[in-house]
Amino acid sequence: MVRIDRVVTRGGDAGETSLGDGARIRKDSPRIEAIGSVDEANAAIGVLRLLTRTEPDADAMLARIQNDLFDLGADLCVPGEGGDRLRLTDAPVLRLETEVETMNATLPPLTSFILPGGSDGAAHAHVARTVVRRAERAVIGVDGINPAVIRYLNRLSDHLFVLARALNGNGSSDVLWVPGGRQ
Repeated sequence: MVRIDRVVTRGGDAGETSLGDGARIRKDSPRIEAIGSVDEANAAIGVLRLLTRTEPDADAMLARIQNDLFDLGADLCVPGEGGDRLRLTDAPVLRLETEVETMNATLPPLTSFILPGGSDGAAHAHVARTVVRRAERAVIGVDGINPAVIRYLNRLSDHLFVLARALNGNGSSDVLWVPGGRQ
């Protein structure tokens, strides 16, 4: 059970924050940058969910993903391995792969690269996808990261790409790249 009695602690006023193991660390450290990028990805997915309320399957997937990202953040905030701390496993990675396969089965094959856009939901899914890619790059720069975290973020960006196509009328409203601007 999590209990937060105070939000304002003044503990970070000198540019440091606490990790889950109690260690103090600078707010500009690679680990805190990675945690912040994952938090930003979660917020982008929260905005996307505003546009998937009428799509119960998509919204349920995104709700699970938001919880996964909190678990992932908990993993990142405690350096090292083992112990009684929450560690991401490959189970959510495998779930993402299954969801991607299920969504992709109803989509026409790609014949071009896709530009971010189309429907409002698809455009926001693409924004969330790019934020997840940035989080993945930030996580890779941190020493001693659980490999499942990297796998999860990699699959999540694929998931959001396929979800964007699904939200684009199963690909019918995809915006296709025109090489060299020949339109």
